[in-house]
Parts: sequence; C-alpha cells; structure tokens
Amino acid sequence: MRAATLLAVLAGSACGPATPPPANPQPVVQAPTHTAADVQFVSGMISHHAQAVLMAGWAPSHGAGPSVRALCERIVVAQNDEIATMQRWLADHNEPVPEADPRGHRMPGMEHWMLMPGMLTPEQLAQLDGARGIEFDRLFLRFMIQHHHGAITMVDQLLAVPGAAQDGPVFRLANDVNVDQATEINRMQLMLDALQRSPE
Repeated sequence: MRAATLLAVLAGSACGPATPPPANPQPVVQAPTHTAADVQFVSGMISHHAQAVLMAGWAPSHGAGPSVRALCERIVVAQNDEIATMQRWLADHNEPVPEADPRGHRMPGMEHWMLMPGMLTPEQLAQLDGARGIEFDRLFLRFMIQHHHGAITMVDQLLAVPGAAQDGPVFRLANDVNVDQATEINRMQLMLDALQRSPE
C-alpha cells in the first residue's frame, strides 16, 4: 500500500502544477497591409468611375442606339457597385472617403480638381453632352475607349510601386479593372468601327 501511495505522489510531482495563463495577454499587432499607393489608386478610381457613370447615364436622353445603350447600362451598374466597394474599403481602413465626383479627384487641402489618366476634360464632356443620336454613339465610344485606357494606366502605375496592391481587395479591384476594361475596349472598338462604316 505504501509503495502504491509513493508512486502516486511521485507521478503527481512529475507532472508539476499547471501553469496559469497570463493575466493580461498582449494583443497581436498586425502590420498594415495597405500602402499610400493603394489609397491613392482607390481614391482616384472613385472619381474615374464617377465620370464613366455620368457619361453612360446620358445614353437614354441623348438618343443612343440600342447597342450603346445596353453597354451604358452595364457600365452604370458595374461601376456604381465598384464605387461603393471602394468607398467602403477606405472607410474600413480609416482613410478619407472622397465623394464620387465626375470632375476629378481632389486631395484634402487642395483647391483644384485633378483628372485621373484618361478622364475627359470639361470641354470633352461638353462636346459629348451636346451630341445626339449616332454622333453621340461615336463620341461616347471614342471617349470611353480613352477613359478605359486611362484606368488601365492607373492599374499599371499602382503595380509599379513596390509593396502596393498586396491588400486582397485592392489586388482584386486592380485585376478586375484591368481585365474588364480591356475586354470592353475591344468590344467598343468593334462597335465604333461598325459605326464609322455606317451611313449617317
């Protein structure tokens, strides 16, 4: 009996007392995954998309043809959704959230609007706004091809910055913009070529 008792005591001693958890565990601090270049890209793309939505929104009132009108409807829906996603991303990362302003992007403290690559000047916007029917279709396609090329340029500029676009949502947005706008450029170029061959 004594031997069994002694073995039990030795076994308990070998295990040792349980170590209590620390009273105040330190939180794990994660390094930020986004960069200033990401913020600049997302902020600038909001105004870039806003101008595309404005241009496409004119299609019904400016006598656009059926194919251009269908394209414009897709642009309005898709880019409004992306604007909301980008504004939410900025808010979630405690960054300034700009309004979706088609005039361009204005950094805090700046007085002047800054046009992103490919965005239409006020004169080009006025020219498009003054066109009707097939002339609107031609101008819209020509200007939107310019606009889309600018968005691809913005993606290229972002990816050229070391460490940029490592945040998942920013990477996906940049990839979507690159693929979607390149696809639409090809489609719009075919539509424009067909219009150029058609009689007035």
